[in-house]
Amino acid sequence: MSPEPRPTFLVSRTDAIGDVVLTLPVCARLKELHSGCRVVLIGRSYTAAVVAACPWVDDFLNLDEVQQLPEPQQVAALRQFGAAAIVHVFPNKLLARLARKARIPVRIGTRNRWQHWLTCNRLVALSRRHSPLHEAQLNLQLLQPLSGALETPLSTVAPLVRLKAAEPLAEKWQHLLAQRLPGQLNVILHPRSRGSAREWGLANFAHLAQLLHVAGHRVLITGTAAEGEELADWLREHAACLAADLTGQLSLPQFIAFIAAADGLVAGSTGPLHLAAALGRHALGLYPPIRPMHPGRWAPLGSHAEYLVFDKPDCQDCRTQPSACTCIRAIGPPTVAAQVLAWHPFSVG
Repeated sequence: MSPEPRPTFLVSRTDAIGDVVLTLPVCARLKELHSGCRVVLIGRSYTAAVVAACPWVDDFLNLDEVQQLPEPQQVAALRQFGAAAIVHVFPNKLLARLARKARIPVRIGTRNRWQHWLTCNRLVALSRRHSPLHEAQLNLQLLQPLSGALETPLSTVAPLVRLKAAEPLAEKWQHLLAQRLPGQLNVILHPRSRGSAREWGLANFAHLAQLLHVAGHRVLITGTAAEGEELADWLREHAACLAADLTGQLSLPQFIAFIAAADGLVAGSTGPLHLAAALGRHALGLYPPIRPMHPGRWAPLGSHAEYLVFDKPDCQDCRTQPSACTCIRAIGPPTVAAQVLAWHPFSVG
């Protein structure tokens, strides 16, 4: 008898990098539940490199490319996998409709999305906004139709958030990191969030860079090319404290490889923070106490992940003036520096 074909599962997460990272446990749990199964993640162009670095994902379907096709070919793009189920971790009306037309046997969505009542045949009662659970735990709840009730303590979820750089780091960046002296740390500071999180503030990051530099460590600034232009004056002002300005210089695959070769990263609740945590590097997140953006929901998960949050109840003042969030900016640079100085260096290369 020929062996039964291994089942294929589609996991749809078509939003930001950090969200995709915290969906990795869904892919890992599918591998645990269905030995030998194939997992295909549906995402956007800008997250393809993250998926390529995930050991739990076998293939990637680019929604940006699918959207360029005529509808019959869009349906065929989903049907080609012969999937046993699709899990809509992030709701997308187009994908929900295409999955129904592709006649994927099990289509899982949430009960509180009206389009899922029309397109999905397994509905999970899931409310994220007021839940006390971490985002990764909430994502796993969508597997209930495939596995029954799931107990997902965060201690068992965190090890499933794992990445490994898919391409080697370019020689010039290896050389940059290798210039450190014994005992020195290569610390990445990622000051901007592209609007995805409350920001700690450039004054605080400058103070932190100075403290780390005076302590004898190497500070590397990362960000997009647009952020580099925005930060140009700030970068020039504090150049003496910086080992390198890498804004706009790293593709996402190289950024992942660079984080994996550095010692750690400090940032707000951004994609780079979650990448560092998943890569097993030191990852120090800076958070406001406000729900649902507090660390209880969005903390980085990894063997060397940690966070700082100002000890204050849910702040209504910061809700009314998000751009001037005083709670996150009240975290003192000396406190952050003390946390970083407790890190141990990783071997380079």
